[in-house]
Amino acid sequence: MVHLLKSDSLFTPVQHCRSFSKQTVHEGNRLQRIQQITTSRLACVTGALKSMRRQGNRCSLVLLWLLMLCFTGSGWTMGLALEKTVCGIREPVIFWFWSSLAGAPRPARIANLSNAESISVSTTDGRMLQGYRLRATSSERDPGTGAKGYLLVAQGNAMLADQVLSSFTEFSQAGIDVYIFDYRGYGRSEGKPRFKAIVNDYQAVIAYLDSKHYSTRLFYGMSFGGIVLLNALNGTTEDSAIVIDSTPSRLSDYGCPQTYDPVENLPEDASNLLLITGLIDAVVKPVRSEELVELARARGAAVMIDPEMAHPFMDQNRSVHTRRIRAVKSFLLKEAMAD
Repeated sequence: MVHLLKSDSLFTPVQHCRSFSKQTVHEGNRLQRIQQITTSRLACVTGALKSMRRQGNRCSLVLLWLLMLCFTGSGWTMGLALEKTVCGIREPVIFWFWSSLAGAPRPARIANLSNAESISVSTTDGRMLQGYRLRATSSERDPGTGAKGYLLVAQGNAMLADQVLSSFTEFSQAGIDVYIFDYRGYGRSEGKPRFKAIVNDYQAVIAYLDSKHYSTRLFYGMSFGGIVLLNALNGTTEDSAIVIDSTPSRLSDYGCPQTYDPVENLPEDASNLLLITGLIDAVVKPVRSEELVELARARGAAVMIDPEMAHPFMDQNRSVHTRRIRAVKSFLLKEAMAD
Protein backbone atom coordinates (compact mmCIF):
# COMPACT_ATOMS: atom_id res chain seq x y z
CA MET A 1 0.00 0.00 0.00
CA VAL A 2 2.85 2.38 0.71
CA HIS A 3 4.12 1.69 -2.78
CA LEU A 4 0.73 2.46 -4.25
CA LEU A 5 0.54 5.80 -2.46
CA LYS A 6 3.88 6.80 -3.99
CA SER A 7 3.26 5.46 -7.48
CA ASP A 8 3.13 8.10 -10.19
CA SER A 9 -0.27 6.98 -11.48
CA LEU A 10 -1.96 7.75 -8.16
CA PHE A 11 0.16 10.54 -6.76
CA THR A 12 0.32 12.72 -9.87
CA PRO A 13 -3.41 13.61 -9.83
CA VAL A 14 -3.08 14.58 -6.16
CA GLN A 15 -0.15 16.86 -6.92
CA HIS A 16 -2.11 18.30 -9.82
CA CYS A 17 -5.14 19.14 -7.65
CA ARG A 18 -3.07 20.70 -4.88
CA SER A 19 -0.75 22.73 -7.10
CA PHE A 20 -3.56 23.86 -9.37
CA SER A 21 -5.67 25.14 -6.47
CA LYS A 22 -2.71 27.10 -5.08
CA GLN A 23 -1.80 28.45 -8.50
CA THR A 24 -5.26 29.82 -9.24
CA VAL A 25 -5.59 31.77 -6.00
CA HIS A 26 -3.96 34.80 -7.57
CA GLU A 27 -4.95 34.34 -11.22
CA GLY A 28 -7.96 35.64 -13.10
CA ASN A 29 -11.30 36.79 -11.78
CA ARG A 30 -13.38 34.76 -9.34
CA LEU A 31 -15.67 33.14 -11.92
CA GLN A 32 -12.68 31.97 -13.94
CA ARG A 33 -11.12 30.56 -10.77
CA ILE A 34 -14.22 28.54 -9.95
CA GLN A 35 -14.29 27.12 -13.49
CA GLN A 36 -10.57 26.31 -13.37
CA ILE A 37 -10.75 24.59 -9.98
CA THR A 38 -13.79 22.54 -11.07
CA THR A 39 -11.97 21.45 -14.22
CA SER A 40 -8.91 20.56 -12.14
CA ARG A 41 -10.93 18.40 -9.77
CA LEU A 42 -12.66 16.59 -12.62
CA ALA A 43 -9.23 15.87 -14.11
CA CYS A 44 -8.18 14.56 -10.72
CA VAL A 45 -11.08 12.09 -10.65
CA THR A 46 -10.47 11.03 -14.24
CA GLY A 47 -6.84 10.29 -13.43
CA ALA A 48 -7.87 8.28 -10.39
CA LEU A 49 -10.32 6.16 -12.38
CA LYS A 50 -7.67 5.42 -14.99
CA SER A 51 -5.31 4.37 -12.21
CA MET A 52 -7.93 2.03 -10.81
CA ARG A 53 -8.39 0.32 -14.15
CA ARG A 54 -4.63 -0.13 -14.54
CA GLN A 55 -3.90 -1.38 -11.05
CA GLY A 56 -7.07 -3.26 -10.18
CA ASN A 57 -8.90 -3.58 -6.89
CA ARG A 58 -5.74 -3.15 -4.79
CA CYS A 59 -6.09 0.60 -4.93
CA SER A 60 -9.79 0.88 -4.04
CA LEU A 61 -9.05 2.35 -0.61
CA VAL A 62 -6.55 4.75 -2.08
CA LEU A 63 -9.09 5.74 -4.71
CA LEU A 64 -11.65 6.50 -2.02
CA TRP A 65 -9.14 8.71 -0.24
CA LEU A 66 -8.19 10.38 -3.52
CA LEU A 67 -11.78 11.18 -4.44
CA MET A 68 -12.31 12.77 -1.03
CA LEU A 69 -9.17 14.84 -1.54
CA CYS A 70 -10.26 15.96 -5.00
CA PHE A 71 -13.60 17.32 -3.86
CA THR A 72 -12.98 18.36 -0.25
CA GLY A 73 -9.29 19.24 -0.01
CA SER A 74 -8.15 18.43 3.51
CA GLY A 75 -11.71 18.15 4.92
CA TRP A 76 -12.96 14.92 6.46
CA THR A 77 -16.34 13.39 7.19
CA MET A 78 -17.27 15.81 9.97
CA GLY A 79 -16.32 18.76 7.81
CA LEU A 80 -18.52 17.44 5.01
CA ALA A 81 -21.46 17.09 7.40
CA LEU A 82 -21.06 20.57 8.87
CA GLU A 83 -20.52 22.23 5.51
CA LYS A 84 -23.60 20.65 3.97
CA THR A 85 -26.06 23.27 2.76
CA VAL A 86 -29.29 23.62 4.73
CA CYS A 87 -30.84 26.51 2.80
CA GLY A 88 -31.01 24.97 -0.66
CA ILE A 89 -28.90 25.31 -3.76
CA ARG A 90 -28.73 29.10 -3.44
CA GLU A 91 -26.77 28.96 -0.18
CA PRO A 92 -23.27 28.43 -1.70
CA VAL A 93 -23.90 31.15 -4.29
CA ILE A 94 -25.13 33.63 -1.69
CA PHE A 95 -22.14 33.02 0.56
CA TRP A 96 -19.77 33.29 -2.39
CA PHE A 97 -21.33 36.65 -3.27
CA TRP A 98 -21.19 38.09 0.26
CA SER A 99 -17.72 36.76 1.03
CA SER A 100 -16.53 38.32 -2.24
CA LEU A 101 -17.95 41.67 -1.15
CA ALA A 102 -16.13 41.34 2.18
CA GLY A 103 -12.85 41.42 0.28
CA ALA A 104 -9.40 40.53 1.56
CA PRO A 105 -8.04 41.08 5.07
CA ARG A 106 -5.76 44.07 5.58
CA PRO A 107 -3.81 44.03 8.86
CA ALA A 108 -2.93 47.69 8.27
CA ARG A 109 -6.49 48.57 9.30
CA ILE A 110 -5.67 47.74 12.91
CA ALA A 111 -1.98 48.67 12.96
CA ASN A 112 -2.66 51.61 15.27
CA LEU A 113 -4.40 49.43 17.89
CA SER A 114 -1.61 48.58 20.31
CA ASN A 115 -3.86 46.27 22.36
CA ALA A 116 -5.03 44.19 19.37
CA GLU A 117 -3.67 40.68 18.93
CA SER A 118 -4.33 37.95 16.40
CA ILE A 119 -6.00 34.82 17.77
CA SER A 120 -7.38 31.55 16.42
CA VAL A 121 -9.92 28.99 17.59
CA SER A 122 -10.22 25.43 16.31
CA THR A 123 -13.70 24.35 15.22
CA THR A 124 -15.23 20.94 15.90
CA ASP A 125 -14.21 19.76 12.42
CA GLY A 126 -10.63 20.99 12.71
CA ARG A 127 -10.87 24.27 10.79
CA MET A 128 -9.11 27.32 12.17
CA LEU A 129 -11.13 30.47 12.73
CA GLN A 130 -8.91 33.52 12.67
CA GLY A 131 -9.75 36.73 14.46
CA TYR A 132 -8.63 39.36 16.90
CA ARG A 133 -8.77 40.10 20.59
CA LEU A 134 -8.83 43.71 21.67
CA ARG A 135 -7.37 43.43 25.14
CA ALA A 136 -8.94 45.26 28.06
CA THR A 137 -6.89 48.30 29.01
CA SER A 138 -8.79 49.56 32.07
CA SER A 139 -6.99 49.34 35.42
CA GLU A 140 -10.16 47.87 36.97
CA ARG A 141 -9.77 44.32 35.70
CA ASP A 142 -10.44 40.86 37.02
CA PRO A 143 -7.18 39.41 38.40
CA GLY A 144 -7.98 36.00 36.91
CA THR A 145 -8.79 36.85 33.29
CA GLY A 146 -7.31 40.35 33.17
CA ALA A 147 -10.70 41.75 32.15
CA LYS A 148 -14.15 42.37 33.62
CA GLY A 149 -15.72 40.25 30.91
CA TYR A 150 -15.76 39.49 27.21
CA LEU A 151 -17.66 40.91 24.26
CA LEU A 152 -18.13 38.62 21.26
CA VAL A 153 -19.02 40.56 18.12
CA ALA A 154 -20.63 38.80 15.14
CA GLN A 155 -20.45 41.16 12.19
CA GLY A 156 -22.56 41.43 9.06
CA ASN A 157 -22.32 39.02 6.16
CA ALA A 158 -20.04 41.20 4.01
CA MET A 159 -17.56 42.21 6.70
CA LEU A 160 -14.22 41.04 8.03
CA ALA A 161 -12.96 41.29 11.58
CA ASP A 162 -10.27 43.87 10.80
CA GLN A 163 -12.86 46.16 9.18
CA VAL A 164 -14.84 46.68 12.38
CA LEU A 165 -12.45 46.06 15.28
CA SER A 166 -11.46 49.70 15.80
CA SER A 167 -15.07 50.69 16.55
CA PHE A 168 -14.98 48.76 19.83
CA THR A 169 -12.06 50.44 21.58
CA GLU A 170 -14.42 52.00 24.15
CA PHE A 171 -15.25 48.49 25.38
CA SER A 172 -11.59 47.63 25.91
CA GLN A 173 -11.12 50.94 27.71
CA ALA A 174 -13.98 49.90 30.00
CA GLY A 175 -12.17 46.70 30.94
CA ILE A 176 -13.79 44.31 28.44
CA ASP A 177 -11.89 41.92 26.16
CA VAL A 178 -13.37 42.21 22.66
CA TYR A 179 -13.33 39.22 20.28
CA ILE A 180 -14.14 39.34 16.57
CA PHE A 181 -13.55 36.51 14.08
CA ASP A 182 -13.70 36.15 10.33
CA TYR A 183 -16.51 33.76 9.49
CA ARG A 184 -15.60 30.33 8.14
CA GLY A 185 -14.42 30.75 4.56
CA TYR A 186 -14.03 34.53 4.97
CA GLY A 187 -10.79 36.47 5.27
CA ARG A 188 -8.16 34.40 7.08
CA SER A 189 -10.50 31.67 8.34
CA GLU A 190 -10.49 28.17 6.87
CA GLY A 191 -13.35 26.09 5.48
CA LYS A 192 -16.35 26.72 3.27
CA PRO A 193 -18.85 29.38 4.35
CA ARG A 194 -22.03 27.47 5.16
CA PHE A 195 -24.75 28.51 7.57
CA LYS A 196 -24.94 25.34 9.68
CA ALA A 197 -21.15 25.27 10.03
CA ILE A 198 -20.93 28.95 11.00
CA VAL A 199 -23.51 28.48 13.77
CA ASN A 200 -21.54 25.48 15.01
CA ASP A 201 -18.34 27.54 14.89
CA TYR A 202 -19.80 30.21 17.15
CA GLN A 203 -20.98 27.60 19.61
CA ALA A 204 -17.35 26.47 19.75
CA VAL A 205 -16.12 30.06 20.15
CA ILE A 206 -18.57 30.71 23.01
CA ALA A 207 -17.49 27.49 24.72
CA TYR A 208 -13.85 28.54 24.30
CA LEU A 209 -14.48 31.97 25.82
CA ASP A 210 -16.59 30.54 28.65
CA SER A 211 -13.75 28.17 29.51
CA LYS A 212 -11.68 31.23 30.44
CA HIS A 213 -14.11 31.98 33.30
CA TYR A 214 -14.88 35.58 32.52
CA SER A 215 -17.32 37.06 35.01
CA THR A 216 -19.41 38.77 32.31
CA ARG A 217 -20.61 37.63 28.86
CA LEU A 218 -21.59 40.27 26.31
CA PHE A 219 -22.75 39.69 22.72
CA TYR A 220 -23.35 42.02 19.79
CA GLY A 221 -24.76 40.62 16.55
CA MET A 222 -25.23 42.77 13.46
CA SER A 223 -27.56 41.66 10.67
CA PHE A 224 -26.41 38.12 9.74
CA GLY A 225 -24.36 38.13 12.94
CA GLY A 226 -27.57 38.46 14.95
CA ILE A 227 -28.91 35.33 13.26
CA VAL A 228 -25.69 33.48 14.07
CA LEU A 229 -25.64 34.51 17.74
CA LEU A 230 -29.31 33.74 18.41
CA ASN A 231 -28.83 30.28 16.91
CA ALA A 232 -25.52 29.67 18.66
CA LEU A 233 -26.91 30.70 22.05
CA ASN A 234 -30.15 28.79 21.36
CA GLY A 235 -32.06 30.51 24.15
CA THR A 236 -29.39 29.96 26.81
CA THR A 237 -28.74 33.59 27.64
CA GLU A 238 -28.43 33.52 31.43
CA ASP A 239 -25.68 35.74 32.84
CA SER A 240 -25.43 37.48 29.46
CA ALA A 241 -26.31 40.77 27.85
CA ILE A 242 -27.09 40.77 24.14
CA VAL A 243 -27.67 43.35 21.41
CA ILE A 244 -29.27 42.20 18.15
CA ASP A 245 -28.97 44.90 15.51
CA SER A 246 -30.84 44.98 12.17
CA THR A 247 -31.54 41.25 12.06
CA PRO A 248 -34.42 39.79 10.01
CA SER A 249 -37.17 37.84 11.74
CA ARG A 250 -37.02 34.78 9.52
CA LEU A 251 -34.78 32.88 7.12
CA SER A 252 -37.38 30.23 6.27
CA ASP A 253 -38.87 32.66 3.75
CA TYR A 254 -35.68 32.08 1.75
CA GLY A 255 -35.60 28.28 1.90
CA CYS A 256 -33.85 27.70 5.24
CA PRO A 257 -35.30 25.37 7.89
CA GLN A 258 -37.71 27.13 10.23
CA THR A 259 -35.63 26.00 13.21
CA TYR A 260 -32.97 28.56 12.21
CA ASP A 261 -35.38 31.51 12.24
CA PRO A 262 -34.35 34.17 14.77
CA VAL A 263 -37.91 34.27 16.14
CA GLU A 264 -37.59 30.55 16.92
CA ASN A 265 -34.37 31.11 18.88
CA LEU A 266 -35.37 34.12 20.93
CA PRO A 267 -35.16 33.35 24.67
CA GLU A 268 -38.42 33.20 26.61
CA ASP A 269 -37.02 35.82 28.97
CA ALA A 270 -35.58 38.53 26.74
CA SER A 271 -35.09 41.13 29.46
CA ASN A 272 -31.33 41.10 28.87
CA LEU A 273 -31.68 41.87 25.15
CA LEU A 274 -31.70 45.08 23.16
CA LEU A 275 -32.99 45.06 19.58
CA ILE A 276 -32.03 47.89 17.24
CA THR A 277 -33.83 48.84 14.03
CA GLY A 278 -32.87 51.67 11.70
CA LEU A 279 -35.81 53.14 9.84
CA ILE A 280 -33.68 53.98 6.79
CA ASP A 281 -32.04 50.54 6.64
CA ALA A 282 -32.11 49.52 2.97
CA VAL A 283 -30.46 46.11 3.56
CA VAL A 284 -32.79 44.68 6.21
CA LYS A 285 -35.85 46.87 5.90
CA PRO A 286 -37.76 47.48 9.14
CA VAL A 287 -40.69 45.34 7.99
CA ARG A 288 -38.38 42.30 7.80
CA SER A 289 -37.39 42.62 11.46
CA GLU A 290 -40.78 43.74 12.76
CA GLU A 291 -41.95 40.29 13.92
CA LEU A 292 -38.71 39.69 15.83
CA VAL A 293 -38.81 43.14 17.42
CA GLU A 294 -42.42 42.79 18.58
CA LEU A 295 -41.89 39.29 19.96
CA ALA A 296 -38.77 40.43 21.80
CA ARG A 297 -40.62 43.43 23.22
CA ALA A 298 -43.40 41.14 24.45
CA ARG A 299 -40.77 39.01 26.21
CA GLY A 300 -39.23 41.95 28.01
CA ALA A 301 -36.52 43.15 25.62
CA ALA A 302 -35.53 46.77 25.18
CA VAL A 303 -36.15 48.11 21.68
CA MET A 304 -34.45 51.02 19.93
CA ILE A 305 -35.99 52.26 16.68
CA ASP A 306 -34.01 55.16 15.23
CA PRO A 307 -35.18 57.27 12.28
CA GLU A 308 -31.61 58.24 11.32
CA MET A 309 -29.98 54.82 11.46
CA ALA A 310 -29.33 52.69 8.39
CA HIS A 311 -27.64 49.28 8.37
CA PRO A 312 -24.73 48.79 10.81
CA PHE A 313 -21.51 50.36 9.47
CA MET A 314 -23.56 51.94 6.67
CA ASP A 315 -24.91 54.93 8.57
CA GLN A 316 -25.06 58.18 6.63
CA ASN A 317 -22.48 59.94 8.80
CA ARG A 318 -19.97 59.25 11.53
CA SER A 319 -22.04 60.81 14.28
CA VAL A 320 -24.92 58.39 13.72
CA HIS A 321 -22.53 55.44 13.71
CA THR A 322 -20.92 56.65 16.93
CA ARG A 323 -24.33 57.08 18.55
CA ARG A 324 -25.22 53.52 17.58
CA ILE A 325 -22.03 52.01 19.05
CA ARG A 326 -22.43 54.02 22.25
CA ALA A 327 -26.03 52.85 22.62
CA VAL A 328 -24.74 49.27 22.30
CA LYS A 329 -22.03 49.95 24.87
CA SER A 330 -24.39 51.69 27.28
CA PHE A 331 -26.87 48.81 27.25
CA LEU A 332 -24.32 46.02 27.49
CA LEU A 333 -22.27 47.58 30.28
CA LYS A 334 -25.39 48.58 32.22
CA GLU A 335 -26.67 45.01 32.05
CA ALA A 336 -23.25 43.69 33.02
CA MET A 337 -23.11 45.94 36.09
CA ALA A 338 -26.67 44.99 37.05
CA ASP A 339 -25.65 41.32 37.13
